[in-house]
Amino acid sequence: MKVYTKTGDKGDTSLLGGARVPKSNLRIDAYGTVDELNSYIGLLRDQPVNESRLDLLKEIQDRLFTIGADLATSPGKDKVVKPDLHDADITLLEDQIDQMEGGLPPLTAFILPGGHTAVSFCHVARTVCRRAERQVVGLASTEPVSDLVIKYLNRLSDYLFVLGRKMAQELNVEEVTWKPRNK
Repeated sequence: MKVYTKTGDKGDTSLLGGARVPKSNLRIDAYGTVDELNSYIGLLRDQPVNESRLDLLKEIQDRLFTIGADLATSPGKDKVVKPDLHDADITLLEDQIDQMEGGLPPLTAFILPGGHTAVSFCHVARTVCRRAERQVVGLASTEPVSDLVIKYLNRLSDYLFVLGRKMAQELNVEEVTWKPRNK
C-alpha cells in the first residue's frame, strides 16, 4: 500500500464514512490538532522522568487515536466501526490527578511554564490540548460531537498541568510563579 494517494492534491480529504471535505474544515483542524497533541504525548513518554508513567501515557495516546477516529467520522455515519471512549477513561485521568496532587504543595499562584526541558514539553502538550478542546467545542456548535470527547480533552489538559508540576517536583526543579507587575 502506498502512503500517497494523490486524492488530496486539490485540497480536500475524505472522512470516515466517505464524505469529502476541504482540508480547512473545522473537523479536519480538530482531529489534526488531536494528532499533534498525540505527538507531544509521545515526546513526554520519551522523557526519562516519565519512566513510571509509560503505560499510562501510551493509554492516553490510544485514547487520542480513538478521539481522532471519532472526529474523523462523517456526521450521521453510525455504522462506521470505530473504537469507543468510556466514562472510565475520564475517571482514570481524575484518579491520576488526585494521586499526583496529594504529593504536591498547594497551588497559590499561576505557574510560568519552564524550569526543565521535560516540564516545558508537558506545558506545550497542555496548551495544544487546550487548543484541541477549543476546536472541538467550536465544531460541536455546528455538528454533533460526543460529549465524552470534550470531557476527555478537558480532563486531559488538567492532567497535563498537574503532571507538569509533578515532573518538576520529581526533577527537583523549582516552580516559577507569576508575579504580576503592578505598574
